[in-house]
Amino acid sequence: MSGKEVNEPEQIERKIVTPGDEVADAGFKVITPNTIYVKGDKYYSLVVGLAKKDLKNKTISIIPLEGYYYPKKDDVVVGIVTSVGLTSWEVDIRAPFPGILYASDFLGKPVNPAKEDLTNYLDVGDVVIAKIDTFDRTRDPHLTTRGRGLGKVKKGTVIEVSPVKVPRLIGRKGSMQSVLEGETGCRLVIGMNGRIVINCPNQDAEEILVLAIRKIEREAHTTGLTDRVKEFILKEKVRRGIISGR
Repeated sequence: MSGKEVNEPEQIERKIVTPGDEVADAGFKVITPNTIYVKGDKYYSLVVGLAKKDLKNKTISIIPLEGYYYPKKDDVVVGIVTSVGLTSWEVDIRAPFPGILYASDFLGKPVNPAKEDLTNYLDVGDVVIAKIDTFDRTRDPHLTTRGRGLGKVKKGTVIEVSPVKVPRLIGRKGSMQSVLEGETGCRLVIGMNGRIVINCPNQDAEEILVLAIRKIEREAHTTGLTDRVKEFILKEKVRRGIISGR
């Protein structure tokens, strides 16, 4: 265990933990049950993550720092078509199960497989922005592209981050995403599965954005990150001659 930090006024204790590390006694309320297990009268971590112990309210939670994406209804995801069927596409959403996108949903009309070739609309390798429509663990998650901003991606670059870093990339009330977009002039669609579609005005802006995203990945467990990212982007702009130094 390392990286311990205590904020006395708020009585918040944070530390990096690994599987098997003790995080609290059983008198605490567990906020993230999927990351913590109990043994005897102690709680232990199931994951590599940032443990947050609220001494005042007696709660314990762990933000995972690595892991995979587990689908949840209404999540927006960025998927890649992996196979084409007669009436649907199979889509990789970086989960243990593939997403299924029905042609009737994507096209907004019934499909006659005898007369229509779905590769005319989506083919293997195409990227789609979709939403998890249904998922009940008994079948693969069904996707929908009905809704604003959803559908086939026609332009942009796709990059990937660990799904557990997505909340940090978005920030509280979208604060981190706003900094990334405002300081670079790029537009981001951040999928909850850790895929991001970026559209930037030029190559320099795209490179700076990607570097900033990688910085967030590395430092997701630290405090004051939003300000450091903003400063990092500013320094990169100066270094590349986009703006003059101050």
